[in-house]
Amino acid sequence: MSNVFVSEHPLVKHKITALRDEKTDHLQFRNLVREISTLLTYEATQDLKTKAKTVMSPMGEAAGHTLEDAVGLVPILRAGLGMVEGVWGLMPAAQVWHIGLYRDEETLQPVQYYNKLPSEPTVSMVFVLDPMLATGGSAVATIDIVKKWGITRIKYVGILGAPEGVEEMQKHHADVPIYLGVLDSHLNDIGYIVPGLGDAGDRQFGTA
Repeated sequence: MSNVFVSEHPLVKHKITALRDEKTDHLQFRNLVREISTLLTYEATQDLKTKAKTVMSPMGEAAGHTLEDAVGLVPILRAGLGMVEGVWGLMPAAQVWHIGLYRDEETLQPVQYYNKLPSEPTVSMVFVLDPMLATGGSAVATIDIVKKWGITRIKYVGILGAPEGVEEMQKHHADVPIYLGVLDSHLNDIGYIVPGLGDAGDRQFGTA
């Protein structure tokens, strides 16, 4: 699948295995989401634009670089919230804008309930964050919103994905790169990723 990047990093594989484990409690789960998000962000930011900057080190003048892009993070509420800290660990200046969607359990379609984006874009590129790319409905709807806001440089970062979700994303937003920790087998009849890890929101926040 083009424009889909599945991590081969040993630490990502190790941590996702622990994330899946039903014996992992919600505190451990949140920490793992944060750690995996940092590793995936490292991979997803390799092509960020930089500009030259000169600084004075204790030993003299040094030519260097600084990020040129103003980066925005759009975590899909609520599960995407757990990924923000991991990204902030690498890009603490990134702006965070929240979009709230929930999946209707009857239709499996996304329903928007929160959007506080300002009228004009304040960033030059956006990372959409959500641990699970399942049906793809929420990701597609969020990217629709971000594009209408005026942003064309968008990347999706998720921890687990299903082929059905990837296909849906590529059907509607083939220009958006997808970065995943792992691509699982399929969705079950209620739209959950198999083998997956259950409900990422409930497991992060202890509400299962």
